[in-house]
Amino acid sequence: MSDVRVIALLGRRDEPTDAVEDYCRYLGGALATHHFNLEIRRVPWNSHGWRASLDALRWQAESWRNTWVLVQYTSLAWSLRGFALRFHRVLRVLRKSGARIAVVFHDAEPFGGTRLIDRVRRSVQVRVMRDTVAFSDFSIVTVPVNRLSWLRSIPLNVHFIPVGANLPGPRLEQNHDLLHEPPTIAVYSITGGVHGDRETDQIIRAVRYTAEKIGKVRLLVFGRQANVREESLRAGLRHCEVDVCVEGVIEGEALVERFAASDVLLFLRGAISSRRGSAIAGIACGLPVVGLRGPETDAPITDAGVVLLDECAEEGQLADQFGAALCGSSALSSIGSRFVFIRRGVYFANRFRIASPIVRRHAAGAFCLCLQTHVLPQQQRRLRVRLLIHRPNLKERLRP
Repeated sequence: MSDVRVIALLGRRDEPTDAVEDYCRYLGGALATHHFNLEIRRVPWNSHGWRASLDALRWQAESWRNTWVLVQYTSLAWSLRGFALRFHRVLRVLRKSGARIAVVFHDAEPFGGTRLIDRVRRSVQVRVMRDTVAFSDFSIVTVPVNRLSWLRSIPLNVHFIPVGANLPGPRLEQNHDLLHEPPTIAVYSITGGVHGDRETDQIIRAVRYTAEKIGKVRLLVFGRQANVREESLRAGLRHCEVDVCVEGVIEGEALVERFAASDVLLFLRGAISSRRGSAIAGIACGLPVVGLRGPETDAPITDAGVVLLDECAEEGQLADQFGAALCGSSALSSIGSRFVFIRRGVYFANRFRIASPIVRRHAAGAFCLCLQTHVLPQQQRRLRVRLLIHRPNLKERLRP
């Protein structure tokens, strides 16, 4: 039986690492077991310009008739500033070639912000995402559909498939029942810019609180922006019993080893949800996770033993709550320094020790179900026609 060809189409490459490309690479490995051959292609508009990139895409797409193309959407993959208005040109090229279009929304929500430019960008992104759902054969979102604020109703062609951990696979010998000496708190990546300043302050407050309650701890920070924040972290924790270890971007087995060397993952990069691969990586390695609850937080994250704190709490209170969660309400157990909630985390460590390949197989199975369904495309075409009737300007904008 020959493998069915599937194309994963990406925009510009993210630096220094591209989580979307990693997602496609691991998904391709999982799809191979279902006799699908996933090929990764890019539209390099940032280096070659839009005209040349679309011409190259037309040339490639000539052989994609009746082939599923999984277009990976993030606003910054198709625009430098998040105004992805040219994204529909890509979809028009694919439609004209006869390809079957599936769009994977890695940005589950439009960007936030209160400035005028933020409000304009958010309006543009909402319009682009709604039009994309109307134009594509089916759309894939990485958080539960009922958590999306920009969909007025749930169309038939929208499916929820959570992301997996971009890891080669947790080591089977990982055992988080016994703590390291000293107990180790992991932070995997920090946001850049102003939001990163706030995250860094929260990390310092939470780790300082923990060290005051249970004694010496180790802070292990790695991933994006880690090196940028090293000086601030060391300065904020200078007079505490905290060993600070900072590394930059690491991948593959080295990343799994960092999780194996940790006892708990502190996740502060916004609200935790099923699209947060950095948090899911910790869960897949059996680590207890402390994170923020937000509008996107839902199952399966809420079923994974994650310690959730209110995202709307005041900044000072939030840092104290993180510290209390890290060290447990009683701070010290009768057998040395120990995080109280790790006892229940052991169950989830066993359950999620092979969660990364399980999630990838689940996602691959869901993709296969969508790709092999023959009834849905007719329903989706009728839906698209209804939406075009109600949005006549969309018909002109998306015409091949």
